[in-house]
Amino acid sequence: MSTIAATEKVRTGGMTKDERFVILASSLGTVFEWYDFYLFGSLASVIGAQFFGVIDPATKLPMFNQATRDIFALLAFAAGFIVRPFGAIVFGRVGDIVGRKYTFLVTILIMGLSTFVVGLLPNAATIGIAAPIILIGLRLLQGLALGGEYGGAATYVAEHSPHGKRGYYTSFIQTTATLGLFMSLLVILFTRSALGETEFAAWGWRIPFLVSVFLLGISVWIRLRLNESPVFQKMKDEGKSSKAPLTEAFANWSNAKIVILALVGGVMGQGVVWYTGQFYALFFMQSILKVDGYTANLLIAWSLLFGTGFFIVFGALSDKIGRKPIILAGCLIAALTFFPIFKSITSNANPALEKAIETVKVEVVSDRAICGDLFNPVGTRVFTAPCDTARAYLAQQSVKYTTSYGAAGSGVKVVVNGKDVPYTAAAASNPQVLAAVQAAGYPKAGDAQIVKMAHPFDIFRPQVAAVVGLLFILVIFVTMVYGPIAAMLVELFPTRIRYTSMSLPYHIGNGWFGGLLPATSFAIVASTGDIYAGLWYPIIFASITAVVGFFFMPETKDVDITK
Repeated sequence: MSTIAATEKVRTGGMTKDERFVILASSLGTVFEWYDFYLFGSLASVIGAQFFGVIDPATKLPMFNQATRDIFALLAFAAGFIVRPFGAIVFGRVGDIVGRKYTFLVTILIMGLSTFVVGLLPNAATIGIAAPIILIGLRLLQGLALGGEYGGAATYVAEHSPHGKRGYYTSFIQTTATLGLFMSLLVILFTRSALGETEFAAWGWRIPFLVSVFLLGISVWIRLRLNESPVFQKMKDEGKSSKAPLTEAFANWSNAKIVILALVGGVMGQGVVWYTGQFYALFFMQSILKVDGYTANLLIAWSLLFGTGFFIVFGALSDKIGRKPIILAGCLIAALTFFPIFKSITSNANPALEKAIETVKVEVVSDRAICGDLFNPVGTRVFTAPCDTARAYLAQQSVKYTTSYGAAGSGVKVVVNGKDVPYTAAAASNPQVLAAVQAAGYPKAGDAQIVKMAHPFDIFRPQVAAVVGLLFILVIFVTMVYGPIAAMLVELFPTRIRYTSMSLPYHIGNGWFGGLLPATSFAIVASTGDIYAGLWYPIIFASITAVVGFFFMPETKDVDITK
C-alpha cells in the first residue's frame, strides 16, 4: 500500500452523472442477487416440505429415508454459505485477469437464472429424488455467483470513486444486502397475504422466484451499458495486470498476511455483528420468543427501513475519521450490549416468557451415561436417548432448564418447580411436560402478551414500537461495521490482485462466521438450556476482531488505490 501525495486534493463537488450511473448499476444488480439469495432462507421450511420432506401418498411415509433427508438437509444448509469463498476464488481470479465489468455480468446471470429455474422446478412428489438434487445444484450455483458478485461490485465502484469519497460511494453497495433482504420479505409478505397460507405453501411460494426474472432483465440491461473500471483498464493497457492472481494473492506471504488480517481484524467481527442484527434477531423472535412469522418479518422490515440510510452515513463518516475506528467501535459496542438488548427484546416481545425464565425452575435429572451433547448446528442429528430428547424438547419450547446427574441406572426425570413430571421416552412430544411448564407460567403459543401486528401500521402501538426500537439499535451496529468495510477491503490490496484478495476474506467472514451463526447459536441455546447463551458466539468473535483490529489493522482511508 502507498499513501497519496500530500498535494492531491479531495474533490468537494457532488457525484457526476456517470458516477451515479455506476453506483446505480452496481447496486441494483447486487440488490437483486441478495434478493435471490435470501429467498431460500426466508422460505426454507416451505421449500424443505416440497423437496425434502415429501410424504408418499400411497404409503403415508416419507419419500426419502432419514439418512437421505439428513444428507439433503446438510447440503442445502452448506451450499448457501460454505461455497461462497470458492466463488470468490473462481470469479476473483477472472475479475483480476479479464476485468471487473464482464465478471459481475456473468455472476448476475448465473444467480438470476438459477433463481428463476427454482420457481419452475417440479417438486419431489413429481420427479422424485431428482428434485432435491437439482435444487441443491442450483443453490450451489447461487453461492458461487454471490461469492463473485460482491467483490466485483465493490471494486468497480471504488475504482470509479474520487479520492476522499470512497467510503461514501461504496456505502451504497453496502445497502444492497439489507435492501435485498427487505425486498424479499416484502414480496413474500405480499404474496402470502394475497394467496393465503394454504395456497402459498402449495404453489404460491414459486412466485417470488419467478418474478426475479424481470429484475434480472433490468439488471443485465443496465450492466451491459457499463464501461470497464478506469483503474483496471489503465493497468491492463500498461501490461501490468496479473497473470496468476491466486498465486500472487495467497502464495505470497506479504499479501497473504494482509488477507488473514483483513479476515480476523475486520470481516470476522463485521460478519457476526451483521448476521446477529438482521438474521439471528429474526430467528430469535420466531423460534425462541414464539412471535408469529408475519409479525416478526414486519418488525425486522420496519427496523431495516429506519436503519438502512445509516450505511451511507457511516460510509461517508469513514472518509473523515477513518474506516478502522467506526468498524471496531461497532464490533466492541455490539459485543458489550448484545445481552441487555436481547433481554430487552424478550421483555417487550414476550413478557410472560421473561417472567417464566426468572421464576420457573426446570431441571432434567439423568444418569450421566445416557446424557449426550445437543450441539446440532445443521439439524441433521437424531436424538433418541430420553435425556437428550427431553432437553431438546424443552429447548424447542424456549424453556430454561438445567441438567443434573443422578446415580448410575437412575434413568431420567423432569422436575418443574420441585415436582416430578410424568415422563416417557417419547418426550419429544410429551404433553405432560408441556402442560407442566405452562401451568408453572410459561406462555402458550399465541399468548396475548406476545407482540403481534395485524397490519404494518401497528408500529404505533407502544409494545411494537419498543421492539422496533431495539431492533433498530441492532441495525445501527450493522451499519457501523458494514458501511465502511468495502472501502477498507479495496484499499488494503493492490489493483492487480484486488478482486481476488478482498473477496476471499469477505466471504469467509460473512459466509462462514456470519452465515453459520443462527444455526450455531441456537445449537448453543439447546445445549445449555439458556435462551441467551447463543449470543456468546457473536460476542466472542466480535471481541477478537476489536482487539486484533485495534493493534494490527492499518488505517486505509488515505491509500492510493491506483497502484
